[in-house]
Amino acid sequence: MKKSIVKTDFKFDKTPIECTLPELQPLKFVLASKTPLEPVWDYAVSEYHYLGYDMMIGPRLKYVVFSEKKFIAAFSFNQAAYKIGSRDSYIGWNDEQRIKFLPLIINNNRFLILPWVNVKNLASHILSRSIKLLRMDWPAIYNKDPILLETFVDERFEGTCYKAANWIYLGETQGYARKGGLYTYHGKRKGVYVYPLTRDFRNIIGCAERPPSRAFNLKKEGRLEKMMIQSNEWNPNLLEEAGITQETVEQLGQLLLDYHDSFSVCYNHKNQEMFGEAYLAGLMGGLERKSVEPIALKYLGDTHVRGLQRFFKDSPWNYVEMERLYQARLSSNIADPGGMLTIDSSEFPKKGKESAGVARQHCGILGKTENCQSGVFVGYTSQIGYGLVDCELYMPEKWFKDNYKDRREDCAVPADLEFKTKNEIALDLIKGVQKTGGFPAKWLGCDSFFGRNAAFLDTISDDFYYFADLLKNMLVFHIGVESAVPEYGGKGALPQKMKASAAPIAVSDIALDDNIPWKTVQLGEGAKGPIISEIKCLRVHECRDKLPGRERWLYIRRFEDGKIKYSNSNAPANTPIEELNRVGLLRWPIEQCFEECKNELGMDHYEIRSYPGWHRHMLFVFLAQLFLLEVRFMF
Repeated sequence: MKKSIVKTDFKFDKTPIECTLPELQPLKFVLASKTPLEPVWDYAVSEYHYLGYDMMIGPRLKYVVFSEKKFIAAFSFNQAAYKIGSRDSYIGWNDEQRIKFLPLIINNNRFLILPWVNVKNLASHILSRSIKLLRMDWPAIYNKDPILLETFVDERFEGTCYKAANWIYLGETQGYARKGGLYTYHGKRKGVYVYPLTRDFRNIIGCAERPPSRAFNLKKEGRLEKMMIQSNEWNPNLLEEAGITQETVEQLGQLLLDYHDSFSVCYNHKNQEMFGEAYLAGLMGGLERKSVEPIALKYLGDTHVRGLQRFFKDSPWNYVEMERLYQARLSSNIADPGGMLTIDSSEFPKKGKESAGVARQHCGILGKTENCQSGVFVGYTSQIGYGLVDCELYMPEKWFKDNYKDRREDCAVPADLEFKTKNEIALDLIKGVQKTGGFPAKWLGCDSFFGRNAAFLDTISDDFYYFADLLKNMLVFHIGVESAVPEYGGKGALPQKMKASAAPIAVSDIALDDNIPWKTVQLGEGAKGPIISEIKCLRVHECRDKLPGRERWLYIRRFEDGKIKYSNSNAPANTPIEELNRVGLLRWPIEQCFEECKNELGMDHYEIRSYPGWHRHMLFVFLAQLFLLEVRFMF
């Protein structure tokens, strides 16, 4: 398309920008339409976008993005295309419905990051934030609530940023353009992507999705026939838990394929993609044992067992990119300013001695020292949902001694890997998640393994308010009163004349102290109704070297079955108890992640010995759990 001649007095700073996304923040998004910035938008798109600038007619919104005072990006939305085969099949509307509801479909018709800006993850980040802006601005300006976004990606591009921002690929256009009342063939096919702005958009229209026409069939050449899973091939527990009915279960096979397609850029050839599809399907399916061999036999045949084993041990597909895309997609689903990062370890009992990192060590699931592998996991929880973000296999110190050299080589342990404690692994994982910029959190939750380690808590206390579990024998100095503790009014710190007790006491003794009554509270709303619990929440002093340390919150919760959990927090003294109740609930979903992943998704079924294989298996378990989360949102 020929560029229009557009002029502006705005001076572009063309100094190359190469940094991480967090270093570029904060970004400022400005609506340029009908402002002095609109000519700047026009010029930038005219000069630097491959389609140039063409005057838009009808409803439209133009935005510019600044980092400090530097113009770095531009994008816009306008009215949707009149007729697109793959989109229309996806929506399922008829001609009459299309005419009526087409104004509620919005097209992302331009997206430009200036050529001197090279920042990883910037494009998908801008796309995610642009959707939030559109939700607010389009109804305010045009008095219409959009229900679906669409965009077209030229065949020369991969559409990676749209996939990472959770857009759905539908297929290609047929290479026609509408001019007046006629369609003329230009031969330039484009990828069609959509993003539903509301889950029930078909209910609003009054339609149901149609199978794609042959010209827009999503099935790839060579794709696994058995991937089109029927209802009896899915794990029935997953279907029930997600609320999937018989009427909708037949959609899941195609949904899983489309979901896996968003990670296809991570593979170097078709066989790798086939192995990935098969393994993901196996984790979601009804197999009794979800390890490499049973999955390969069911979905690929006996000739591919060795191939699937190599896929996990040393096949050269891009694990790092898949992890990045996964994290971006998880973030787009559940990120929220009130979120919490959570750190926990999880163990996997093993009979042999040859798997990477296996040793006799504490096994939480068995409650004793046993032969097992142990991983450190970081999760994320918000009011929207939860998921596992990253993990690392713990390698005991003895694995780095000379007598383990052959085992390290057999297990493909990286030659430059050095021993790290679980606390050091946890700190590295937290820093890695922070660098993504996708998981906002001022709170960090952790189990008692990390919560009892004062050095670990000191390290994170500058970045987070922690909510850390304690063992029942953990000692504190009780901040006592000369008379009975007064009834708590509900805001801030306890209103009492305080003095530290002469000797430290176990937190379990405070739980048993009748002078500090239990208070029955509603912590929140669960899937089965209100979550009611009994709590004691008070200020104490840490016990450091048998002396009183800093003041902390002690939070004790008694469950319906009588079980008692102890936690402490470095949150300020004026933190409302309601906030501690809220973050207390955010601490537990990582345990739900482990339970769901082990019971239903084969997290502990693997029979993979290598160090890379362990991490690749865990990543596919993460992918399976995220797919399940999206299905819950959808249905």
